[in-house]
Amino acid sequence: MNGRRARDVVLWSVVAVNLVALAAPTLIILGASFTAGNIITFPPDGFSFKWYEKVFASETLRDAFWRSLQASLVCTAASIPAGTLAALALARRRPRFPRTLQLYLLLPFTVPLIGSGMGLMMLFGELGILGQVWPVGLACCIINLPFMIWAVQASVNALDPDLENAAATCGAAPTHAFFTITLPAVTPGIITGALLMFVLAFNEFLVSLLLTDANTVTLPVSIYNSIRNVITPDLAAVSVVYILVAGLAIALLDRMVGLEIFLKSKQS
Repeated sequence: MNGRRARDVVLWSVVAVNLVALAAPTLIILGASFTAGNIITFPPDGFSFKWYEKVFASETLRDAFWRSLQASLVCTAASIPAGTLAALALARRRPRFPRTLQLYLLLPFTVPLIGSGMGLMMLFGELGILGQVWPVGLACCIINLPFMIWAVQASVNALDPDLENAAATCGAAPTHAFFTITLPAVTPGIITGALLMFVLAFNEFLVSLLLTDANTVTLPVSIYNSIRNVITPDLAAVSVVYILVAGLAIALLDRMVGLEIFLKSKQS
C-alpha cells in the first residue's frame, strides 16, 4: 500500500467514525421512541406508536410545546430588527470604538448562561414580568443575538457598496435605498439568522428554567421535570419532535437561501 492510498484509508476511516458518532444518538433515540416496552431500550423491545399517542394526548406536553413555540416566535421577531441593524451599523456606519462595540455584542458568549439567566431573572422580577412566556423569548434573543449578527454580516460583507452609492447618486433617499437595495441584498442572511434563532430559542433550557414557573414551563423544562422521576419512552418521542423541528428548519433554510449562506455566516 503506497503512501497516498494509506492516507486516503485513514482519512475516510476518520470520516466514517465521525459520521457514525454524529448519527448514532439520533438513530438510538429514534429507535427507542418506537419501543413496545415500558422502558427505553435499544434495540427497541418490539414496535409500537403508543408513546407518540401518549405524547400527543398529554395536555401538559402540548401546552409546553405551544409555550416553547411562542417564546421562539418572540425571540425571532425581536432578533430580526436588532441583529440586522447591529450588523449593518458595524459593517457600514463605522461607529466609534468598533472593537469595543463588537466585544460588547459578544458578551452573551463570555458570560455563563447561569449568570445571564440569574441576571435576567432579577431584572424581569423587578419589572414585574417574570413568569410570563414572552420574556423567555426576549431572554433567548439576548443570549443568542451574536448568531443573528454574524448571519447578517455575512450577507452585508458580500454586498457591493457601489450599489448603495449608485442609488444615492441617482437621488435615492437613504431610507429608499435601504428598503430597495440594502434590505433585499441581506435578506438571505436575515432568513438564516431568523431560523437559527428560532431553533436555539426552541431548545433553550437553562435560561427557561430560571424564568418560568409551574404555569409557564416550556417544553425543555417540562422534559427536565419528567426525567427527574423516571425516563420513559415518551420522552424519546418528544426528542424526535425536536429532531423534526430542527430538520424542518434546515430544510427551509436550504430551500429559501441555501445552506452555503449559513456556512459562510459561521466562518465570518
